[in-house]
Amino acid sequence: MLGDYTEIENWILEGRVDCGFLRLPANAELETSFLEQDKLLAVLPVTHPLADCDRFPVNALCDYPFMLLEKGAKAEISEIFEKCGLSPKIHFTTWDDYAIMSMVESGLGVSILPQLILQRIPYRIVTKELDVPAYRNIGLAVRNKKSVSLAVKKFLEYLPYRND
Repeated sequence: MLGDYTEIENWILEGRVDCGFLRLPANAELETSFLEQDKLLAVLPVTHPLADCDRFPVNALCDYPFMLLEKGAKAEISEIFEKCGLSPKIHFTTWDDYAIMSMVESGLGVSILPQLILQRIPYRIVTKELDVPAYRNIGLAVRNKKSVSLAVKKFLEYLPYRND
């Protein structure tokens, strides 16, 4: 099932799903296992004036139409703007990262997306690290590690070996 962080937390707490991938920290009622730190990157059209910069200046995100990846509860990208005291020109908000990449490719604006989403994509876009590094911490969450299904238990046992 695909949902935003709040929906996934609720599904786990309700017993609708055995586990879920979430941004950490998660709801305190859940038990979590850290999986990976995922860098957030600026996404630009290949023709963008800053396409050749080393690191994309966060302040410059306010100079161009912005495509916001967000659904429901405030996510990490809005938190970057708040932390930096910025007010971007949000032209479009969606939960569909592929729609954002397509719009950026078409020159409709810029965005910030997680690095994991940007691997092996078919879009002609440029990705740049931000001059103020930003990340999301991804974890696996369960209601109670002692009472998980056998499948989840085996998956949890496998996690430490996944990068070998």
